[in-house]
Amino acid sequence: MMPLAPAPGARKRPKRVGRGMSSGHGKTSGRGQKGQKARTTVARGFEGGQTPLHHRLPQLRGISKKAMNIGIFRKELSTVAVGRLALLPEGTEVTPEFLLSSGIIKKLKHGVKVLGDGNLDRPLLVRANAFSKSASEKILAAGGKAEVV
Repeated sequence: MMPLAPAPGARKRPKRVGRGMSSGHGKTSGRGQKGQKARTTVARGFEGGQTPLHHRLPQLRGISKKAMNIGIFRKELSTVAVGRLALLPEGTEVTPEFLLSSGIIKKLKHGVKVLGDGNLDRPLLVRANAFSKSASEKILAAGGKAEVV
Protein backbone atom coordinates (compact mmCIF):
# COMPACT_ATOMS: atom_id res chain seq x y z
CA MET A 1 0.00 0.00 0.00
CA MET A 2 1.44 3.37 -1.05
CA PRO A 3 1.48 6.28 1.39
CA LEU A 4 -0.53 9.38 0.50
CA ALA A 5 1.63 12.01 -1.14
CA PRO A 6 0.99 15.25 -3.01
CA ALA A 7 1.14 15.20 -6.80
CA PRO A 8 4.56 15.90 -8.32
CA GLY A 9 5.06 19.65 -8.64
CA ALA A 10 2.24 20.48 -6.23
CA ARG A 11 4.56 21.46 -3.36
CA LYS A 12 6.92 24.44 -3.74
CA ARG A 13 9.72 25.36 -1.39
CA PRO A 14 9.10 28.60 0.53
CA LYS A 15 10.73 31.75 -0.82
CA ARG A 16 13.81 32.51 1.29
CA VAL A 17 14.10 36.27 1.48
CA GLY A 18 16.85 38.41 3.02
CA ARG A 19 19.65 35.96 2.14
CA GLY A 20 22.02 38.19 0.17
CA MET A 21 21.94 40.22 -2.99
CA SER A 22 22.78 37.31 -5.28
CA SER A 23 19.61 35.46 -4.27
CA GLY A 24 17.44 38.09 -5.96
CA HIS A 25 15.52 38.60 -2.71
CA GLY A 26 18.18 40.40 -0.67
CA LYS A 27 18.34 43.91 0.87
CA THR A 28 14.63 44.91 0.90
CA SER A 29 13.44 41.29 0.65
CA GLY A 30 10.81 41.97 -2.01
CA ARG A 31 9.11 44.73 0.00
CA GLY A 32 10.16 47.65 -2.19
CA GLN A 33 11.51 50.91 -0.78
CA LYS A 34 10.45 52.34 2.61
CA GLY A 35 6.79 53.00 3.37
CA GLN A 36 4.31 51.43 5.76
CA LYS A 37 4.10 48.05 4.04
CA ALA A 38 7.90 47.74 3.93
CA ARG A 39 8.33 48.30 7.67
CA THR A 40 5.70 46.22 9.42
CA THR A 41 2.34 44.61 8.83
CA VAL A 42 -0.72 46.62 7.86
CA ALA A 43 -3.91 45.88 9.79
CA ARG A 44 -6.51 43.81 7.94
CA GLY A 45 -9.10 46.09 6.38
CA PHE A 46 -6.86 49.18 6.62
CA GLU A 47 -7.73 51.57 3.79
CA GLY A 48 -5.07 54.23 4.10
CA GLY A 49 -6.86 56.33 6.72
CA GLN A 50 -10.22 56.20 4.93
CA THR A 51 -12.99 54.80 7.14
CA PRO A 52 -12.81 51.05 6.53
CA LEU A 53 -15.67 49.15 4.95
CA HIS A 54 -16.56 47.28 8.13
CA HIS A 55 -17.03 50.64 9.89
CA ARG A 56 -19.08 52.16 7.07
CA LEU A 57 -21.66 49.34 6.99
CA PRO A 58 -24.74 49.58 9.25
CA GLN A 59 -24.76 47.37 12.31
CA LEU A 60 -27.15 45.74 14.77
CA ARG A 61 -29.03 43.73 12.16
CA GLY A 62 -30.13 40.14 12.47
CA ILE A 63 -29.98 37.80 15.43
CA SER A 64 -27.71 38.95 18.24
CA LYS A 65 -27.96 40.01 21.86
CA LYS A 66 -27.41 43.65 20.87
CA ALA A 67 -30.30 43.61 18.39
CA MET A 68 -32.60 42.30 21.13
CA ASN A 69 -35.88 43.51 19.66
CA ILE A 70 -35.50 41.10 16.75
CA GLY A 71 -32.94 38.58 17.93
CA ILE A 72 -32.93 36.38 20.98
CA PHE A 73 -36.66 36.42 21.75
CA ARG A 74 -37.83 35.44 18.25
CA LYS A 75 -39.54 32.07 17.93
CA GLU A 76 -38.74 30.28 14.69
CA LEU A 77 -41.44 27.86 13.55
CA SER A 78 -41.30 25.02 11.06
CA THR A 79 -43.89 25.46 8.30
CA VAL A 80 -46.23 22.95 6.69
CA ALA A 81 -48.58 23.64 3.78
CA VAL A 82 -52.18 22.42 3.92
CA GLY A 83 -51.57 20.69 0.58
CA ARG A 84 -48.99 18.39 2.25
CA LEU A 85 -51.61 17.35 4.81
CA ALA A 86 -54.00 16.34 1.97
CA LEU A 87 -51.83 13.25 1.42
CA LEU A 88 -52.67 11.87 4.89
CA PRO A 89 -55.57 9.43 5.42
CA GLU A 90 -58.95 10.74 6.55
CA GLY A 91 -59.40 11.36 10.28
CA THR A 92 -55.66 11.44 11.07
CA GLU A 93 -54.62 13.35 14.20
CA VAL A 94 -51.82 15.63 13.03
CA THR A 95 -49.40 16.80 15.76
CA PRO A 96 -45.91 18.34 15.52
CA GLU A 97 -44.40 15.01 16.65
CA PHE A 98 -46.39 13.12 14.00
CA LEU A 99 -45.15 15.50 11.28
CA LEU A 100 -41.57 15.02 12.44
CA SER A 101 -41.77 11.22 12.60
CA SER A 102 -43.48 10.97 9.20
CA GLY A 103 -40.78 13.14 7.58
CA ILE A 104 -43.10 15.97 6.52
CA ILE A 105 -40.90 18.39 8.49
CA LYS A 106 -37.18 17.95 9.05
CA LYS A 107 -36.80 19.92 12.32
CA LEU A 108 -39.25 20.92 15.03
CA LYS A 109 -37.53 24.24 16.00
CA HIS A 110 -39.93 26.12 18.36
CA GLY A 111 -43.07 24.55 16.92
CA VAL A 112 -45.12 24.18 13.73
CA LYS A 113 -47.15 26.69 11.73
CA VAL A 114 -49.65 25.46 9.15
CA LEU A 115 -49.84 27.62 6.02
CA GLY A 116 -52.68 27.79 3.50
CA ASP A 117 -50.87 26.65 0.33
CA GLY A 118 -52.71 23.90 -1.55
CA ASN A 119 -56.13 22.28 -1.05
CA LEU A 120 -57.54 19.92 1.58
CA ASP A 121 -60.40 17.54 0.76
CA ARG A 122 -60.59 15.32 3.87
CA PRO A 123 -61.33 15.98 7.54
CA LEU A 124 -58.26 16.03 9.78
CA LEU A 125 -57.65 16.96 13.43
CA VAL A 126 -54.67 19.31 13.20
CA ARG A 127 -52.86 20.39 16.37
CA ALA A 128 -50.13 22.99 15.77
CA ASN A 129 -48.58 26.05 17.41
CA ALA A 130 -49.96 28.48 14.82
CA PHE A 131 -52.22 28.61 11.77
CA SER A 132 -52.52 31.14 8.99
CA LYS A 133 -56.04 32.44 8.47
CA SER A 134 -56.45 30.68 5.11
CA ALA A 135 -55.09 27.39 6.52
CA SER A 136 -57.59 27.28 9.39
CA GLU A 137 -60.43 28.17 6.97
CA LYS A 138 -59.45 25.31 4.61
CA ILE A 139 -59.21 22.78 7.46
CA LEU A 140 -62.64 23.79 8.80
CA ALA A 141 -64.17 23.78 5.30
CA ALA A 142 -62.98 20.18 4.81
CA GLY A 143 -64.77 19.19 8.03
CA GLY A 144 -61.70 19.00 10.23
CA LYS A 145 -60.55 20.81 13.37
CA ALA A 146 -57.64 23.24 13.83
CA GLU A 147 -56.44 23.35 17.45
CA VAL A 148 -53.68 25.64 18.71
CA VAL A 149 -51.33 23.77 21.06
